[in-house]
Amino acid sequence: MINSNLDMNMNSQKRILVAGDVMLDRYWFGEVNRISPEAPVPIVRVERREERLGGAANVARNAVALGIETSLLGVIGEDEAGQQVESLLKQVGIRSYLNHDPSISTIIKLRVIGRQQQLIRIDFEEKPTEQVLQDKLSRFQNLISEYDVIVLSDYAKGGLVNIAQMIASAKKLSKVILVDPKGSDYSIYKGATMLTPNKSELKQVIGQWRDESDLTEKAQNLRKELQMQALLLTRSEEGMTLFTDAEVLQVPAMAREVFDVSGAGDTVIATVAAMLSEGKNLQESVLIANKAGGIVVGKLGTATVTRDELFQKN
Repeated sequence: MINSNLDMNMNSQKRILVAGDVMLDRYWFGEVNRISPEAPVPIVRVERREERLGGAANVARNAVALGIETSLLGVIGEDEAGQQVESLLKQVGIRSYLNHDPSISTIIKLRVIGRQQQLIRIDFEEKPTEQVLQDKLSRFQNLISEYDVIVLSDYAKGGLVNIAQMIASAKKLSKVILVDPKGSDYSIYKGATMLTPNKSELKQVIGQWRDESDLTEKAQNLRKELQMQALLLTRSEEGMTLFTDAEVLQVPAMAREVFDVSGAGDTVIATVAAMLSEGKNLQESVLIANKAGGIVVGKLGTATVTRDELFQKN
């Protein structure tokens, strides 16, 4: 059986706290009409620029797009990109609890798009300092009592080095804790409610699987070892698989056309969190999140799904 803190029969609006690696996604759009004489690369004449919330901030943006009161905890630099992140958060109504680290630059992912195709991505990133991360941990511990669902968005950029302590603190308060993981050591996520790895991420931990039976055995063993109620494997064109004590639920993919998979994992975990916060059970939440993932991959770049898109009748 799934424990009661996932079957939250909620009569009132609940709140989500997202913590993790906060980023600014920059997009430069332009035309490609010739090849550079200096090297065999296309020349992009930039005509339009866009900036969007990325990483953990994109998770929060997706939750807010579904009408859920959401707050964001993370680290940014004291720079122009950090100011832009705060401005974008304010625009969409996300309450921000951002620690400023003057010794680093805000994480930026710059994508250059030509003819609707991504030509290159340039990343700017530095790990936050220990003191700022300790301040962030203290703030997290002071905030969690005010929230019902905690989402930890780990992009392995250094913003969640204290994640084991964060999970332990939230678990003591019986919070629902959803984690989007990275890396090959999942022991740091022990005790969370649910993990949402994709195929490549899970393979780093359990290795290749021969067939569905082998996958089920390995995934369930990992889930039990980590003392989690659920593990949700996102599988691109193969849909999703939810592993719990009660069942293995296979959910087929719903994407009609895949345009861009960037940020799809953010949409999935945000939607699960949003649906749980509204009182839906885990299975219902996963089915709806699968639909949300299918919608968002049909959009360019990190994007969101609205309630109208999610619940419109076909």
